[in-house]
Amino acid sequence: MPSRRVARLPCAIAAKLKAPQTALHSLRSKQKMIIVYHLETSRSERIVWLMEELGLPYQLQVFPRETTGAAPRPLKEIHPLGKAPVIRDGDTMLAESGAIVDYLIHRHGGGRLALSPDDPAYAKYIYWLHFAEGSLMSLLLIALVLSRVKEAAASPVTARIRERMKQMLTFVDIELAGGPWFAGETFTAADVMMVFPFTTLRNFLDYDLAPHASIVAYLARVGARPAYRKAMSLAGPTRSYL
Repeated sequence: MPSRRVARLPCAIAAKLKAPQTALHSLRSKQKMIIVYHLETSRSERIVWLMEELGLPYQLQVFPRETTGAAPRPLKEIHPLGKAPVIRDGDTMLAESGAIVDYLIHRHGGGRLALSPDDPAYAKYIYWLHFAEGSLMSLLLIALVLSRVKEAAASPVTARIRERMKQMLTFVDIELAGGPWFAGETFTAADVMMVFPFTTLRNFLDYDLAPHASIVAYLARVGARPAYRKAMSLAGPTRSYL
């Protein structure tokens, strides 16, 4: 099991970290572990899960959301956009889920959970690795924004987006029928990227997966993985969809 340190930072306490920049720098310089900055109920759970799958040591710092649901201000002291995930690896600070996954696998994971270009399943692996954010999350986030606008409820735009969601979920379901994983027989980082839209995101966007039996069965396989269960115990949402 990887070693880890977990620090939960209530907003009131985390806000106090804004001033002592030198103290923070000193702490970071002494810290040899990779630091994972995690925003509760967010994409950054992927990075905690990846660290557990790879068995890498890390320090986890957990930030609660504001009562509005927004990320807390102290995250802007870590990255200018104030979003998660973010990792610190020595002097390297890196954001963006896909970039972090790729970085960790190749810098610290020895290429584990990635497929090499000469692997027959490489095209599937790289497709789903990028599909997660490039196609699936972008569509679901449009649906999420529209769901927050009362005037959009009766809009034909909302109806079209919901129809596209059904089409996309059906597509994914059919592709997974040949499983057990997105790249075929091998569990990869593509799976780490693809699970969040079907689970934690549904805390914000309510939609039904019941018509998509292959996705449901796939999520059951994910939920049986020890690394996933451990990661969710540390960084998962209050309401779980697995």
